[in-house]
Amino acid sequence: MAATQDLADRTAAQKVYIDPASGKDDASADGTEAKPFQSLYHALITHLETTPAPTYLTLVKKEDAATSWEEPAKSALKKAVGRVDAYKKKLAKEKDAARKEEEERLQRLKNLEDSKKIVLKQDESLPKAERIKLSQKDEGLIGKRVKVFGRIHRIRVQKAATFLEIKDGYGKLQCILPAGDLTRNHDALLFAQETALAVYGLLKRVPEGAEAPDGRELHVDYFEVVGGAPSDLEAFSNKVSKDQDPWEASMLDNRHLVLRGDNASAVMKLREAIELAFVDSYREMEFTKVSPPAMVQTQVEGGSTLFGFPYYGEEAYLTQSSQLYLETVIQSLGNVYCIEKSFRAEKSLTRRHLSEYTHVEAEMDFIEFDDLLEHIEELICRVVDKVLANPTSAAYLKLLNPGFQKPSRPFMRMRYADAIDWLNAQEEPILNEEGKPHVFGDDIAEAAERKMTDIINRPIFLTHFPVEIKAFYMQKDPKDLRVTESVDVLMPGVGEIVGGSMRMFDYEELIEAYKKNDIGHEPYYWYTEQRKYGTSPHGGYGLGLERFIAWIANQHTVRTCSLYPRFMGRAKP
Repeated sequence: MAATQDLADRTAAQKVYIDPASGKDDASADGTEAKPFQSLYHALITHLETTPAPTYLTLVKKEDAATSWEEPAKSALKKAVGRVDAYKKKLAKEKDAARKEEEERLQRLKNLEDSKKIVLKQDESLPKAERIKLSQKDEGLIGKRVKVFGRIHRIRVQKAATFLEIKDGYGKLQCILPAGDLTRNHDALLFAQETALAVYGLLKRVPEGAEAPDGRELHVDYFEVVGGAPSDLEAFSNKVSKDQDPWEASMLDNRHLVLRGDNASAVMKLREAIELAFVDSYREMEFTKVSPPAMVQTQVEGGSTLFGFPYYGEEAYLTQSSQLYLETVIQSLGNVYCIEKSFRAEKSLTRRHLSEYTHVEAEMDFIEFDDLLEHIEELICRVVDKVLANPTSAAYLKLLNPGFQKPSRPFMRMRYADAIDWLNAQEEPILNEEGKPHVFGDDIAEAAERKMTDIINRPIFLTHFPVEIKAFYMQKDPKDLRVTESVDVLMPGVGEIVGGSMRMFDYEELIEAYKKNDIGHEPYYWYTEQRKYGTSPHGGYGLGLERFIAWIANQHTVRTCSLYPRFMGRAKP
């Protein structure tokens, strides 16, 4: 009340004008009659330091439309002054906080300077430390003095001790540094995430009720910094953040750092386990592994998706698929497979497309179409079982996809024609890319295919696609020559992960297929002649490893399933 009376009574040398209707509370106003402020509060804030205090005048409209500049009403003045007082308190708090922050900064600088005087030395009276990796978890190490290398993953500072969680690619370990020289030396004060250390100490079980990785902790008596890491603006957590989407451009640019994170590294560990599970499954099924060429001069899936390059005066391409080469060796090696890179120059940025991907491909001799479907189902289920049976890979899978359930058998069989009917029969029909009902002959778009799979919510063998929308080499169904003995394996959440078919095995029929598709057969002589020398019914498939991983690990995009993804516009790092 005293402040209000003081402002109302004092006579000022300066006048400040406020026009609630047309005034401005920004840099365009200066409080003059020509450029008035809009609010009394802003006027008061602007002139907090003005001496003597100004007289404040507000533009008032009369009933007869006349206007006059008058001092503000006491109630309005009181309300504005109350807001000003609150503002002053806020300023005082901010000033106090800034002062404390500056004091703390100066104290940190002093501590840093003083910390240089502390020289750590190993206690020679202690037993010699046994070097271990974090993968070594046998009970015999408990109670021993050990040396372990790792990078700081987490830091927690308390009065009595500093807790570090370090990792080395094989596991994690909680390290406890008691308060004292170990935590006050220069290196310790500069600890930052990803700092590489050699840590020495006594390995113990954690106390009852406490938690730490593998239920153990290292009571540190000495450490050495092997490789420092920056803090502040260049800190690891400022370069990559767990709150960012891992497929964003900035995260892809920093993929080399993202891969150090728990989730990204878990995906890569799981990827290795899955790939080994494929190798083991094929070995058990008596398939022979081969390694076809990546540089080719023929196409498999269409010329528009080929990456071309000059090859000693000739034109060559990066392979789209190893299928044709696999077909040339089943006669001598039996059933064969490969796990190789394939390259497709599709101008697509969908979440399931890569320009370079890992292709699991196989070809089988003397089979029928049902044999092919049964084999693919057995392979997928066998790989899943192996991943779940291994405690390490099962733990990674649980971390990434806690709700994963292995697919039930048999997989659903659905012919292409039935899928067309299903899409059109929904309460809200799922339309084609032109916004019209699907008709026989449509290449079912990815979005429609995925929506159908997600609604049905089980693995689907989608079979018998029309001849016109499939590759030239696919065998026609002898019971319906409009369609091929072909299959796409669809999984909920990711869509197609496998594409396969029976292959044309009649020489003349294959020659006609070349002609119909305007493909010169001469460059394919080595492929075609398999039909001349002891031909046989055979078939095979290609499985996208990244798509398989995206399905099993519940990843939104195949990009996070590749070490360094390559897709349209992305060829770094």
